[in-house]
Amino acid sequence: MMGRMTINPIVHIDLIGTVLLPWMMILFMATNTEFGFFMFGWAKPVPVNPSNFENRKRDDIFISMAGPAINLLLAFLILGLYRLGIALGDWPGDSIIHQMGTIAFLSMILCMFNLIPIPPLDGSHVMRHLVGMSESTYLQIAQYGFIILIVVINVTPLFQYVALASYKTLQVFAMILGVPL
Repeated sequence: MMGRMTINPIVHIDLIGTVLLPWMMILFMATNTEFGFFMFGWAKPVPVNPSNFENRKRDDIFISMAGPAINLLLAFLILGLYRLGIALGDWPGDSIIHQMGTIAFLSMILCMFNLIPIPPLDGSHVMRHLVGMSESTYLQIAQYGFIILIVVINVTPLFQYVALASYKTLQVFAMILGVPL
């Protein structure tokens, strides 16, 4: 009904989360202020109606893992394109080819970040089912999830672990594809 069951990125753009906030952070980075260091944003979500699930637990886990799985697949495909670009040799636009490793790394960071079991991230849905948490308890925690996430990211070395796990996974992909990182 909302037109978001598509891969067209235009319908997922949120004015504040996809345009305004990232643009402000880019401007802050250009002025060398500390506010532009951590890029953050969001898009409009695709609403899901759990009453349509055949198996509520399994289907919620599958839907929650779809985003991280796509990021994982995208990282692998980007490294594959990088491998192809290296095999073709030097050609105009060669600098783009050498950015493929960075782009794949960003996709892996999105994958690993979304696996963190804190609402509103996808990992929280999986964790809720694995520990048998009730829907009402989850919703009570979820109302503070964004605040919890910001505190955890800024107080713990969590993001360093996300980056490390992302890089190690990317190293395995690079080894499989024969691509230097």
